[in-house]
Formats: sequence, C-alpha cells, structure tokens
Amino acid sequence: MSIVRISLSAAAIAVSMFMATAAQAHPKLLSSTPDANAEVAAPAKIELKFSEALVAQFSGAKLLMTGMPGMTHAPMPVNANISPGADPQTMVITPAKPLTTGTYRVDWRAVSGDTHPMTGSVTFSVK
Repeated sequence: MSIVRISLSAAAIAVSMFMATAAQAHPKLLSSTPDANAEVAAPAKIELKFSEALVAQFSGAKLLMTGMPGMTHAPMPVNANISPGADPQTMVITPAKPLTTGTYRVDWRAVSGDTHPMTGSVTFSVK
C-alpha cells in the first residue's frame, strides 16, 4: 500500500511541476523585420514574431521616430496601424506613410494566454 501512495505522490508532484512551468510561460520576442539595430530602406511594414500566440486585444505597439540625420530628439509618435499577423504569434506595424530617413523604435506589449504582459522595444534605422 505504501508503494501506491509514493507513486500517487510522485505523480501529483510531477503534474504540479508541469502546471507551474506552463503557467510561467510568457511571450518572448523571437525576431523582428527589420532586424533590431539594422539599417534598411523604408519598410512598408514591421513584423514582430513572438514565442507564443498573442491575445490581440491586449497586445499592441507604438512606432516612434527617435532621431533624424545629424540630430536626436525626443521620441515622436508615427501614425501606424497595429494588427495581428497571418500567424497568431506575429504582430504587424504598418506605417500610414512611408518612413523617412532616421532612427525608429517600436515599443511593444505582448500578452499571451497566461495574460501576463511582456514589454520591450526594437530599434532600427531607415537610410
């Protein structure tokens, strides 16, 4: 009888460890297009790829211009549409107008099924 109790206890511990690991999963930024710190021609869209499917109504981003050739300035918001990508792990930022030469930052907020928000940013330059 004690072997059965030990087996049940071990099974209960294993299940609780698995549940705790699953509950602690948070979306992480895997990649961006353009790449972080890249210098590129003006992109028609910016894509962020995360490690988990996003909850679109709680996830989002802001596109900011942080510098122009020869000068830096306070971040200036850039009008852009933020939408889910074709795959639920992707967020797409589409500028309303072509981006001009300068440095840009995307400040993002990603929420997945665990409802814990993660934030970060990606910077790139337009030639």
